[in-house]
Amino acid sequence: MADAGSRVSGGRAASGSPSDAHYNRIKDDLVRGSYPPGTVLLETVLGERYGVSRTPVREALGRLAQDGFIDRGSRGFVVRRRTPEEILAIYEARISLESTAAGLAAERRTPFDLSRLDHLAEQRRSAPESADRATLTAMNEDWHRALRAAARNDIVSGFLDRLDSLLAIYRPATATPVDADRTVVEHDAILEAVHASDGARAQETMTTHLTRMRDLRIQGLARELS
Repeated sequence: MADAGSRVSGGRAASGSPSDAHYNRIKDDLVRGSYPPGTVLLETVLGERYGVSRTPVREALGRLAQDGFIDRGSRGFVVRRRTPEEILAIYEARISLESTAAGLAAERRTPFDLSRLDHLAEQRRSAPESADRATLTAMNEDWHRALRAAARNDIVSGFLDRLDSLLAIYRPATATPVDADRTVVEHDAILEAVHASDGARAQETMTTHLTRMRDLRIQGLARELS
């Protein structure tokens, strides 16, 4: 099971080889936004940044291109710009898988799972108004990962981790405090269904939540392209 989870979460192999380490370092920087969409990634520059030769960097970039994070361009590798169609396709898969995970969590959660979800929800709910977007995003992601863990399905969780990485390179610039408040309310509704062991309601409320998040990303991309 662990090998399958490694493959679907972005090509990270279980061997922990130097090649994997370079791949993961560059991928993590991509996901964190160190290289915005459209950035040209040159082997020489990256080699200097990470203190390695061009060969492992070239291998890592080839794997990242295979995994859909970057494209090959005339000047080198370029951080991929997501199109509205791609975002819709990624969310189509994510909504289906994560709503399934929410339904499974409602059926399989343990008292520890509920305690952890409650704690993370309360942390997010009580976050100060001064908290920056990155902090709030991390809190939301922690809650989603805890919910997936409660589903007890490593295959679903592995695919969702990969989809998260593909989406992380592009985050909407249009989110507002009202949107953030709605996220808290929607998480609470999902959690209430999980507490009640109501799988169907957990699936439905997760679908509603992720559909709104999908629309936010599409709106943000549309404004950037207009």
